[in-house]
Amino acid sequence: MEPEKERTGRTPKKGRKRRRVPNKLVGASEVMKDRWDLEERQQPEAKKACLSTILLSDTREITHGQLCELLKYAVLGKSSVPKPSWCQLFHQNHLNNVVVFILQGMSQLHFYRFYLEFGLLRKAFRHKFCLPPPSSDFLADITGLQKKQIIGDLPKGMEGSLPSSSSEVSINLQNDPIVKKYGSEKVSLTRCLLTKEEMKTYHFPLQGFPDCENFVPTKCCGSITNNSPLFGLDCEMCLTSKGRELTRISLVAEGGCCVMDELVKPDNKIVDYLTSFSGITKKILNPVTTKLKDVQRQLKALLPPNAVLVGHSLDLDLRALKMIHPYVIDTSLLYVREQGRRFKLKFLAKVILGKDIQCPDRFGHDATEDARTTLELARYFLKYGPKKIAELNLEALASHQELEAAGLEPRNTAEVVQQLNTSVLECLDSVGQKLLFLTREADATELSSSKNCQTIKCFSNKEVLEQARVEVPLFTFSIVQFSLEPFPPNLSEEMSKRMKIKWMEMSTIYAGPFSKNCNLRALNRLFESFGPVLSMTLTLESHQPYLCIQYEVLEGAQLAIESLDGSLVEGTCIKVQRPVTELTLDCDILVNELEQDSENRGTIYLSGVSETFKEHLLQQSSLFLGLEALILPKDLKNGKQKNYCFLRFRTFGSAHRALGILTGKNWKLKGRHALTPRHLHSWLRGLPPEPRPPGLRVIPPPSEQEAVQMLNLDHPKIAAWRWGRKIGKLYHSLCSGTLCLILLPGTESTHGSLSGLGLMGIKDEEESNILN
Repeated sequence: MEPEKERTGRTPKKGRKRRRVPNKLVGASEVMKDRWDLEERQQPEAKKACLSTILLSDTREITHGQLCELLKYAVLGKSSVPKPSWCQLFHQNHLNNVVVFILQGMSQLHFYRFYLEFGLLRKAFRHKFCLPPPSSDFLADITGLQKKQIIGDLPKGMEGSLPSSSSEVSINLQNDPIVKKYGSEKVSLTRCLLTKEEMKTYHFPLQGFPDCENFVPTKCCGSITNNSPLFGLDCEMCLTSKGRELTRISLVAEGGCCVMDELVKPDNKIVDYLTSFSGITKKILNPVTTKLKDVQRQLKALLPPNAVLVGHSLDLDLRALKMIHPYVIDTSLLYVREQGRRFKLKFLAKVILGKDIQCPDRFGHDATEDARTTLELARYFLKYGPKKIAELNLEALASHQELEAAGLEPRNTAEVVQQLNTSVLECLDSVGQKLLFLTREADATELSSSKNCQTIKCFSNKEVLEQARVEVPLFTFSIVQFSLEPFPPNLSEEMSKRMKIKWMEMSTIYAGPFSKNCNLRALNRLFESFGPVLSMTLTLESHQPYLCIQYEVLEGAQLAIESLDGSLVEGTCIKVQRPVTELTLDCDILVNELEQDSENRGTIYLSGVSETFKEHLLQQSSLFLGLEALILPKDLKNGKQKNYCFLRFRTFGSAHRALGILTGKNWKLKGRHALTPRHLHSWLRGLPPEPRPPGLRVIPPPSEQEAVQMLNLDHPKIAAWRWGRKIGKLYHSLCSGTLCLILLPGTESTHGSLSGLGLMGIKDEEESNILN
């Protein structure tokens, strides 16, 4: 076991009380979470504020409202406002200051186009995330000045936990996500069904998809009308050596009668019964002889041709059943929530139906009760319509539950609304503090004239920087805004295309020479072992054949170069290299700098992982101390898990040790340290595709070419280098325990929009991570 001193950086004192820090993981199961919680309990209580962003989605796009959540929480802590929904800020009371630097006019394109020039910033900040293109007033959005959220009367089911307001509060239904999707009028049953496209998006099993080849169709192909029968379905699963498998199925008809409730014996060895969720134990399952094929046959016989299945996250239930059904209502998607999140079944049952389910004093979930609840929720939606549900303001009630979980008990509905609508300025005012806002006089916004804001207007960016050095240490919360020239629209479009080409060429390799009778199938397997291959073509322009291989991820190409260059393949010594173009001339430097990026230093890339990799990793989790997240990318078309993954660790040392184990003889995987941050993949996918033959010259626009030659100080490349260094130095001069955000808001114009980028860290915490 790793010594505690090595993992925490200091020796624990005797007699110190240890406290559990709650954490959640993305991409790993509850078992992984329990493992991490155990490690946290073994560590001494932290004295410094620290950040974790492992709750980020795969796309890592954070809305301006979510950014505001973090800023308010940084000011007040959990006693007054809900925790941010997208990241975790531990020991908020140990924060000393909050500083936000805004580089107006810059975008994510700037950062990765001039990645080498932003050296100080990319090495200092471990946490990076995408931002949507800015609105008309970016500052008002991130400080909460434009947020107007309102709430109406509460449902009877919530009266016990949230007292109703004595005064009426008006309701703006147009912004409610349920009304946006369904309108305000009552809807028919057929309108509530998921479309085929939605089923694809949410990974429902569908006929003809590669990962559903052995799935059994229910043979329900009748026409659906508003009188078609509804059946509530819920399944419980366990963890086996092959992944999650069915252990119980419950089917409830419309009258509430349970027509099927069966325990099921999995085909493979059970690794974890997941008793706390399923209620299933070894003793309960031992005498069971019913198998998956038995319940499949029984379900097909029970369901009429026009049956509609209703469930909560129903895709998981159907995959556990290995069955395909075309007509479904998923209550986690029917009751639409903001930003793609979903309400829990327990919350909807309490708020909509006024009933308590999944009570903590019970032994696991009751599948029949859950199935019956989903059916009742669907019926409620059909009976009362979207407008009635929007009037409940589910988002506000969910936030209220977060407040309660944080130990706050608002006195009435209006107080809940007030907490949700509070701006950063009001949060500061409540603790007797002011916000410092430094900006150019020409760029003054609504924020500069707001109450409780100390605004200093300057004539230039240089003066803003000089004032920041003096004033920022005097305030607990500061926003420093620099205004830089954005890319002209034609230059933005050209740079976007060239960025796409650059990453494509960096992910492409040439290998050879090979003999003319080489085994192409064997070579294909060899190169695919390093990562997902987008294309592999035989080049016959040379005397002997060469292969051109384009990888999906940069790590795959780099791993192939490092593993095969100069090695003997099929009796021939081959060379493996990237194409040499003007866009890849600095490729070796860029790859080295990417590997040193603070976000990548604790992350490793692995190729050759199977569908059971996650389960094997969980079984031997004691070997991988410090594991924060397991990222298993899926195919966007069929939802199938890909054969590579990323593992993120708290320190570089933990990541390096894990890499040695996983590429050893017992695991037989191929891997290396990561090169690309998670959000970068989705951003690159969003850029316009612009394929070109490797080696074709791309001449920069004359304006950029001339500016570089003349070393024009206003050129974006020079500006990125200068301001990256200046802000980096200013960041290093901040006091310990300062939460610092660098925001490149993105740009919006009639020619198109560019998404933004955020960098985030806490002074000293980031530096200790780099040292580790």
